[in-house]
Amino acid sequence: MAEYEKKVRAVLTQYNCAFVRRGKGDHDIWYSPITNRHITVDTKIKSRHTANAILKQSGIDYRFR
Repeated sequence: MAEYEKKVRAVLTQYNCAFVRRGKGDHDIWYSPITNRHITVDTKIKSRHTANAILKQSGIDYRFR
């Protein structure tokens, strides 16, 4: 099973999203200037569906296939 965490972080950074802080457990909080919202990003993303949901919440039109 693929690890999507580094790929998701790279895409978020590419679209000028910013790391804000560590969250509870194994989650990080990121800020998306596209949607003007904070996004919770798991540090262990193993599903492409979860990775795509995070990108959708951040307003980024990018999908893993």
